[in-house]
This record gives sequence, structure tokens and C-alpha cells, in this order.
Amino acid sequence: MSRSGDVMAGKEQGFKAVINDTNPKSNGRSYSTDITGSNYNHFLGKSIGDAVDGMFIGEGDQSLSGYKLQITGGSDVTGRPMRPDLDGSGVKSVLVSPGVGYKGKRYVKKNAQVYRYKYQGIRRRRNLRGNVISQDTRQINLKVVKAGKRSLPVLFGLEEEAAAETPSDEEE
Repeated sequence: MSRSGDVMAGKEQGFKAVINDTNPKSNGRSYSTDITGSNYNHFLGKSIGDAVDGMFIGEGDQSLSGYKLQITGGSDVTGRPMRPDLDGSGVKSVLVSPGVGYKGKRYVKKNAQVYRYKYQGIRRRRNLRGNVISQDTRQINLKVVKAGKRSLPVLFGLEEEAAAETPSDEEE
């Protein structure tokens, strides 16, 4: 038996979720958290564009209950991006123009300097992952569609929750 098989069997599966705050006050801030356990199984089989309840992200007090999130993309173990127009969860070799998975730049050395060109109509064959989340997926990108009662900076511990606006009954 190989030792690497034993190590992999003990490792718990999980995703890294990157949540993009669409609130204009946050200036496009994003937050990352891990998704493991039973919440991990909830995401398997979902595809890009699906809406997900926020209660499956985070644990305990940091749960995003009340939030509605939309899956916008992701990447796999090797860093291959998920492409919304490819069906399934496997890797496919696709001829792509600049966009998701290919920037479309060509670097040329001239006179000891490197110049970056963007040619019109340039296309390349790239290996990209399909739009369905599988066990090979390691990162999921999400955006907030509907916000909950508590703000994201408070949930992730970056800001203190506003002090009690009304005096509590226990103080009397």
C-alpha cells in the first residue's frame, strides 16, 4: 500500500468559497471562507448561475443565513477555471478567444524589452473545466444577490456589531 493513499483518505473534502459583496458601500470587497462537511455535499452538482441559500456557508455564528448567493465561477485543483458555457464537470479542450480562461496577450521581445500585444481574432486551445461543481473543484466564486440582516464585515469579524441601540431590559 502506498502512504499517499492513506493520507488522502484521511483528508476531508472541502471548497474555498470567495464571496463578492455587491453592496456599493463595500467597494467590491470580497471575503473567503471554507466549506466542509455536510455543506460541501450541498454544493456538489450545482452549476454556474444557480442560486444558493447562505445558511450552507460558514458555521455557527458566522453562517450567512438570510443571504441568497449566486454561483459565478470557480476553479479546480490545478487552477483551471470553470467556464459557464461548457456543460458537465469534466475537463474539455476548447478553442477560445479572449475571455474566461484566456487573456489573449502575446509577449514579444524587441531591443531587450518585452512588449505586450493584443491581436485581433487571436484564439488558442485551452483545457477548461465545465460549469458543474464536482469533487475536483477547489474554489467557488459567489456573489450576493439578497443580503441578510447582519452585514458581511460583521459576520467575518472585520467590524464590530453596532452597539445596542436600545437599552436592554436586563440593565434595569
